[in-house]
Amino acid sequence: MKKKWVSTLGILGLCTCLTLPVYAAEMVSKPETHHHENAISGFVNYSELQKTLRQIEEKSKGLVQVEVAGKSHNGLDIYTATVGTGDKVILVQSEIHGNEKTGTVALLNLLQNLSTNSKQAQEIREELTLVFMPMMNPDASEADKRRNSMTWDEVLDKFPQLTGATPSWNYLDRGISQSYNYGENPGFDVNRDFNPNLNYVPEAQDFPGASNKPGWFITPESQTARDVYKSLKDEYGNVDVFVDLHHQGMYYVEGTADKVTLSLSAQFVPDPNTSEGAKYAEYAENYRYDYSRQLNVAAYNELQSYGNSKFTNISLYSQGLDLPGTALGSYALNGSGTVLFEVRGQTQMMGHKEKGQLVKSVERGLTGIIEAVADGSIETLNPEDYDNIPLTSNKPSN
Repeated sequence: MKKKWVSTLGILGLCTCLTLPVYAAEMVSKPETHHHENAISGFVNYSELQKTLRQIEEKSKGLVQVEVAGKSHNGLDIYTATVGTGDKVILVQSEIHGNEKTGTVALLNLLQNLSTNSKQAQEIREELTLVFMPMMNPDASEADKRRNSMTWDEVLDKFPQLTGATPSWNYLDRGISQSYNYGENPGFDVNRDFNPNLNYVPEAQDFPGASNKPGWFITPESQTARDVYKSLKDEYGNVDVFVDLHHQGMYYVEGTADKVTLSLSAQFVPDPNTSEGAKYAEYAENYRYDYSRQLNVAAYNELQSYGNSKFTNISLYSQGLDLPGTALGSYALNGSGTVLFEVRGQTQMMGHKEKGQLVKSVERGLTGIIEAVADGSIETLNPEDYDNIPLTSNKPSN
């Protein structure tokens, strides 16, 4: 068995005992109650994130660089943490949806271990530049909800050319039963606010849009993510790998009664080199679907290597998607190999033990990608093996 450089304790073992730092000016008040009954105290909140990032940066003695990439709608800092000096760039983001928190803990654990003096960590740092955005949507994270807190009127203040346009389809301003009351607290699904044209400026004629159309970069969170991506492309020539960490509902591995631990995907828009993807023809030269499939296979193989365990119930997320308004869709068209992680359940559905298991799954899947890209073995993987990964089903098989 190959030596593992990832600790499965790390920040996960610390997050329940961290004390709040003195960053009161940057904090927002949290609701007295959440929209569900289960506690989320086992995850990392915004204040704990700030403190932990600073601790890791200081302990690394220059190996980790923490920077403020931008501000959320409510004025909270959106951070990047960079480790490594290699030519190959891996960008990973978590919590673009604020109630999808396992990825944040996993990234902090990985960051801590990538900054050690172990031989493998050093080799990875020499080959890769890893950029983590561990809490993309801090406003939503603090409120434990999916969307940000921006209103349509606030969009119009920033983009007066949109006056008279119908609010975008991903804007929610109505209450939802047994969920967060967006009637009183409206907001946008930030992960539908991306556009393959990284320099796009919002135009009224493109609203309200639809799920299979590009977004607009009207939210500060998507603008920040876009600017990080663009700056990396400018500096390195390309973002080789982009991984987006999410949660999903309860699903099953097709043909079994096994609950899915984690779903993967490499496909978010139709291939621009095919008739189905002809509308994206201007991006055809950069599209790297085979490389995306290889990255997904690397994550799948790593998780499967643990044998019959909680980590082996891996499936493919829905295929045949056309979602150019997602970060994954937009970045795939711009030349990045892309990977979606969707772990089982939302924060309100997890007990403490399950949280730990799911965090480990994310860490180990990411480890497979990082190691394979760093040592070049990613190029030896057969992209066709991606199509052998079992699909996700919404019903168990008897």
